[in-house]
Amino acid sequence: MIARTFSRISWALVLAGALFGAARMAVAGAPLLGAATALAALFAAWVYNAPRAHAARYLLPGLAAFATFVLLPLLYTVYVAFTNFSGEHLLSQDRVRAWFAQDFYAPDADRYDFRLHPAAEPGKYQIVVPVGQGDLGRNLLISRPFTTNEAAASQPVLLALNIVPPTAPALGLRDVIAARPWLNRARFTPPGATVPLRPVSLRALGQRQPLWNEQDGKLVNALTGQVLVPDPRRGNYVDDKTGAPFGPGWRVWIGLENFRMIFADPAVRAPFLKIFGWNVVFALLSVATTFAIGVALACLLQWKALRGRAVYRTLLILPYAIPAFIPILVFKGLFNEGYGEINHVLTALFGLAPKWFTDPWLARAMILLVNAWLGYPYMMIISSGMLQAVPDELYEATAIDGAGPWTNFWKVTLPQIFPPLFPLLIASFAFNFNNFSLIYLLTGGKPDIVGSATVAGTTDLLVSYTFRMAFKDSSARFGFASAVATLLFFVVALLAWMQLRCSKPAPAAKGGR
Repeated sequence: MIARTFSRISWALVLAGALFGAARMAVAGAPLLGAATALAALFAAWVYNAPRAHAARYLLPGLAAFATFVLLPLLYTVYVAFTNFSGEHLLSQDRVRAWFAQDFYAPDADRYDFRLHPAAEPGKYQIVVPVGQGDLGRNLLISRPFTTNEAAASQPVLLALNIVPPTAPALGLRDVIAARPWLNRARFTPPGATVPLRPVSLRALGQRQPLWNEQDGKLVNALTGQVLVPDPRRGNYVDDKTGAPFGPGWRVWIGLENFRMIFADPAVRAPFLKIFGWNVVFALLSVATTFAIGVALACLLQWKALRGRAVYRTLLILPYAIPAFIPILVFKGLFNEGYGEINHVLTALFGLAPKWFTDPWLARAMILLVNAWLGYPYMMIISSGMLQAVPDELYEATAIDGAGPWTNFWKVTLPQIFPPLFPLLIASFAFNFNNFSLIYLLTGGKPDIVGSATVAGTTDLLVSYTFRMAFKDSSARFGFASAVATLLFFVVALLAWMQLRCSKPAPAAKGGR
């Protein structure tokens, strides 16, 4: 009874904390995340306290991890794919309006030079503003000594005419720049003035006037009369005459525009199709080469007449035991066009100096060679396991018929190991379809595709193409990159479905009379 009461109290505290966090999320501008957190907390409290949900409590941690690390990022990516989210559309419309409100101008007639002096009291300052055309010593507006906190407060610092000037020399430009954080918030009021003076440059005070005035939801330039109207479809303020956008913009729902751009815009469609085609070819050739090398080495290591098979097997598995980024970076140095050992050998023997990183076809060939080195141990290991299951009686029977090693491989070995290996080959295809680390570390997707409207390279895969658009491009096109990632997800999901279909055991044949 005591344990049950303690458990209920604990869950009540946890639930209260979760609901409080959800409320803070909603107030901070993330209502959906807050609602999801509250529902998850309520569901967890019910599962761990209701007798009917006893079995579900063992599944809940796994489901929570799946929802947090897989489902939520996936749903958010799909959501972003239908928006204009980018480096130019990061803010909300209210914050964009506030950004325009920060712009100001100061008429030249209302500008006054100023000097910043340290006061006699430590930690205090004085502003000196020369006015008039006569002797500056008789025409000085001087403030009382003030602290930085007083200057940054809402109460303006009053200026008086011809009071005792400060004795300390004026601060230099470097010190004035260091004082800008609090000096920009300060306001100074001359005698009889209603509008305070504020810093408009490093050496001048003036009457700040807002550059953009809001009228009926529009922004009007106080100097030029230019009118900007909000465009809810583009998420920008645009010129009411020319339609030219003005940044920054805000995030809006644009529907299928990102997907339409992929297939309708020639400047985007052409590099996308090139990358997609190379992605498929790369995955197929990677699976084919690694499978061929792995099966050949596995068959060779099964040869009983071969001495030292254990040593050979250990050495051939070593590339699989080393973290992938290490050999990738090693090969990047070996293939270097300037000092790489591969080019040194080719130059010495044949007088050749291939441009591995600048020629698109050579760069792709280099990637396939490096990936074959990284991938063959996996195929060799799984093929060795499959070969153990092939009965020796089959080889004895073919030997009686006079079959050689080549015939045994094509007629016995391959038909026996290929069906159980096929689902693993599909998994290998899916892995290579998203082999981001190889492309990113070896070539970075380069050389670039000439004439592309997006950041696209001839060695890019869709996953690296998406990464470069989102995090390497100056425009940071998160929405467009999410659209590509969404298409990539459906391709990988199709491959996963194919793997599951191929992994199902064949239905048993129905017996009959």
